[in-house]
Amino acid sequence: MVRPAVPDLVHASTTPPEELQRRVRRGELVRVGRGSYVVPVAGLEPWAIDQQVLLSRAAALHHRRSGPHWFSHATAAVLWGCPPGTVPRTVDVTAPVRRRTTPGERDGAVREHYSPASDGDVCDVLALPTTSLERTAVDCAAVLPGSEGLAVADSALRAGADPAELDRVLGRRAGRPGVRRARAVLGMADPRAESVGESRLRWLLRTSGLPGPELQVPVRTAAGWRWLDLGWPDERVAVEFDGRLKYGRDGREAADAIFAEKRRQDAIEDEGWTVVRVTWRDLDRPAETVARIRRALRAAGRRRRR
Repeated sequence: MVRPAVPDLVHASTTPPEELQRRVRRGELVRVGRGSYVVPVAGLEPWAIDQQVLLSRAAALHHRRSGPHWFSHATAAVLWGCPPGTVPRTVDVTAPVRRRTTPGERDGAVREHYSPASDGDVCDVLALPTTSLERTAVDCAAVLPGSEGLAVADSALRAGADPAELDRVLGRRAGRPGVRRARAVLGMADPRAESVGESRLRWLLRTSGLPGPELQVPVRTAAGWRWLDLGWPDERVAVEFDGRLKYGRDGREAADAIFAEKRRQDAIEDEGWTVVRVTWRDLDRPAETVARIRRALRAAGRRRRR
């Protein structure tokens, strides 16, 4: 797992006003909170820009806030390197008691939570005070849409979350809003899921009523062993999530990767498998995507009965 770096801030309290104004006019600094600025980074992907904005806002909030507090929910997930898929625009911060704020202190880009911290719920191993990996996964499973909560839970397990601690944190949440959803999400979580897209796809299949697939299904082919993202071995139907990022930016590199991917799929299909490819765009058309997979499973069922 890759944990993102929290950008360094420039503070008005330690920078001469004339220099600060000049750098802002030139676009060398961007305001991310009251009295806090960050140096923008060029050439980033849109999601990376959103992530930098979120973490800059969190760092600015940490700088100006006194009293116990820790970053939680989706913000903590990003800090742990377990993002839910869509980078949130709002910073989630939790405190043990409700704070009194004046109108001037209120920030629409901050979502406040109030909850006591049990032993092990908060850690200081990251750049900012953050809920533990296990509590982060439970909080996200309880409040985020199911597909995003599952993406966090899957990646948290890949990052080393302790299943026993997940159960303990979930048990302490008994009777609170979202606990039933959290149990459903965490019951599906699997460290073998390799991407946010795969997690979202599994949630879609679960909520569509299709039988649950196996993950990382091994297939022996003439070209060697290949592993499928998702599959139903009895029906020999596979679903591969194609995020395209693996093909890179360079034209030749992309062409070589696409050719290698085609040879891989040909080898799998030569063993009698049907491969259904799903992209990010397909996830935005869930009914069509489910219908494609259902048709493939039905066709496989007919072949088995012959």
